Amino acid sequence: MRWEGDRQSDNVEDRRGDGGGGGGFGFGGGTIGIGTIVVALLGSWFFGVSPSTILSLLSGGGAQQVQQAPAHPPANDRETQFVRTVLGYTEDTWGQIFRAGGATYSPPTLVLYDGRTSTGGCGQGQAAVGPFYCPADRKVYIDLSFFRLMQQRFHVGGEFTQAYVIAHEVGHHVQNLLGISGKVDAMRQRASETEANAMSVRLELQADCFAGVWANHTNSAKRIIEGGDIESALAAASAIGDDALQRQSRGEVVPDSFTHGTSAQRVRWFKRGIETGSVEQCNTFEARQL
Repeated sequence: MRWEGDRQSDNVEDRRGDGGGGGGFGFGGGTIGIGTIVVALLGSWFFGVSPSTILSLLSGGGAQQVQQAPAHPPANDRETQFVRTVLGYTEDTWGQIFRAGGATYSPPTLVLYDGRTSTGGCGQGQAAVGPFYCPADRKVYIDLSFFRLMQQRFHVGGEFTQAYVIAHEVGHHVQNLLGISGKVDAMRQRASETEANAMSVRLELQADCFAGVWANHTNSAKRIIEGGDIESALAAASAIGDDALQRQSRGEVVPDSFTHGTSAQRVRWFKRGIETGSVEQCNTFEARQL
């Protein structure tokens, strides 16, 4: 992936070295059993909103507010420069798309942290669950060690794959700005567990498609994609489908429990986004077949 020398975003909080904080999940004064936590962690292992949000919905309450750690300017190592550059690409691309639709894009802040960190409404962020977006504070949270874990656990990597991860989380931010995620959350709370899971799948697949739209527009403007990049991202999408994760972790597949979509679905929707570059083509909620 070509990216060196391009604009880097200033919308980054670097909390690495701040020591994290807090002591786990707390919701509305209640507790969540370890089995539920394991399900939430598996369901949100990759490319999802915070598992704290899922646990909050399961418990029927809101995540408790916690004191945020102080932020300091990001480091200037290559890995940090890469993240800031990719975030800058998302700002430029979505800014242009929103302007074309007569709207103004308000970019998210990306938080870099080590181990765990507090959020502004989504409970405690932890590295083990991977990158996530918190709609309450409009921030994307990433522990960069996850990219190394992605290589070790799923045997996929490369900078374009990492950019795909970031673009997916920014896709959740776009859904938040468009009011999509709020509507889905409201419907989920009135639905059965199976119905709620099905809605989550459509939300996640749309974020995959939005990541593809980002890649299409950014490559047209900056020529960032090199040989093998798309194949690596598609391999990542395939590796983290619900069916693949369940088969790996429990030896069987339970479709009614899917929250992110199958490997084939994730690949299909990312490809649709990157091939068309069209937000309109990402309407998973009206698609008859995912």
